[in-house]
Amino acid sequence: MTAADLEPHGSDAQGAPRRTPDAQAFVDMQATPEFQELRRRLRTFVFPITGFFLAWYAVYVLLATYAADFMATKVFGNVNLGIILGLGQFVSTFVITAIYVRFANRELDPRAAAIRDELEGPAA
Repeated sequence: MTAADLEPHGSDAQGAPRRTPDAQAFVDMQATPEFQELRRRLRTFVFPITGFFLAWYAVYVLLATYAADFMATKVFGNVNLGIILGLGQFVSTFVITAIYVRFANRELDPRAAAIRDELEGPAA
């Protein structure tokens, strides 16, 4: 740790200064098991959910392109399967966002805060 590591960088809620880590501190932190675990947890959530959403969107586009009769199937009144599946795209986006926010609050944010506290000093 160098003198630059201990320079004040803002302050926490109680007015205690936080230090500003140098570039090497960030590189070193990326090699720690804590950072690797944070990265692993993020990737094990984000990659599968992204794959699911892209597949779901591709199925919708393919159905709209090549199965027009299927998409035109009336469900009730003037509402057909194409409209229902199209609205499902919006609903699934909001659901995925809500699930991610809950996951991040529970799994990612505490780990990221601990890493930040290790780099900059405790916030409280």
